[in-house]
Amino acid sequence: MSGTSLDGIDIVYVNFIPGKEWSFSIIAAQTFPYSIFWQKKLSKLHLTSKEIIHKENKLYTSFLAEIILQFIRMNNLFEIDAVCSHGHTLFHQPEKGYTFQLGNQKKLAELIGFKVVCDFRIQDIALGGQGAPLVPIGDLLLFDKYDACLNLGGFANSTKTIEDHLIAYDICAVNTVLNILAKKNKLKYDEGGRLAKKGSLIMPLLEKLQALDFYSKSPPKSLGIEWVEAEIYPILEQYQDQKTEDLLNTYTKHIGEKIGKTFKKDQEVLATGGGVKNNYLMKMIQENSLAKFIIPSEELVDFKEALIFGFLGVLRLRGEINCLASVTGSSSDHSSGLIFHP
Repeated sequence: MSGTSLDGIDIVYVNFIPGKEWSFSIIAAQTFPYSIFWQKKLSKLHLTSKEIIHKENKLYTSFLAEIILQFIRMNNLFEIDAVCSHGHTLFHQPEKGYTFQLGNQKKLAELIGFKVVCDFRIQDIALGGQGAPLVPIGDLLLFDKYDACLNLGGFANSTKTIEDHLIAYDICAVNTVLNILAKKNKLKYDEGGRLAKKGSLIMPLLEKLQALDFYSKSPPKSLGIEWVEAEIYPILEQYQDQKTEDLLNTYTKHIGEKIGKTFKKDQEVLATGGGVKNNYLMKMIQENSLAKFIIPSEELVDFKEALIFGFLGVLRLRGEINCLASVTGSSSDHSSGLIFHP
């Protein structure tokens, strides 16, 4: 799993046990941080030509294969049914019927020598859906003891049941924006939200963020980096002379209000993703909500999304539904993902 925050590639070796209720155990897990070289390349690649993207897709696939094989060697893994890969999202424009993730190639299976399940989004887009979020089937079948699930990554997304229907959607941009703001102070990210906590609210900025059109739309709905660049960055540029801590404080409070009001009173919400480690952000979310946010083990916080994409692959190999129409808005539930053999 590679997320939009460009922190690295998450890999888990996980055992899934089918039954009346699914269970799982994470045997090994690791994040391979992106080098500055790859961070710069991936952050700008969507602005280049088709020819360059095609060339870089081959390079990224080879790089991904190297990382996977390194993980296998480091953990002395030998019993592998399949490698299930999300790839790295370069474009996500469901309104145009288009989504594209790097690394989703048959070449990956050939390079690593294992069956690969990948490209989980394109079929849903073809069926008229958003192609996202895809994690909800895992929330439903692996974490159903919670009233809702919240992921805080590059974007925040939630999964919850309303009148027996599973509803999931992207709420707002999180680390895609916070990390960009932190870079103004030459930081990779605002650790624990310390800078944001020191800052003061810029009310006009908050009001402009709150008024963004996306928030008035009903689900299904999803976000991509293109939306951040088109909608969020131009607003932030109007306040570029403001202190970084004030910008972080304001944007964090914006996130807190949008996420906090997503959940109902007394709901137990499983919260995972890198944003959970931002103490100030979690404080702002809790201050805006009457729900109870539960943070699990650090392993699950860091690797739940990678774990669930492994689960999506398992369901695909079994020919079972892994993509829900009630979540994405597609014409039907379906089993999504391409299967490549070495």
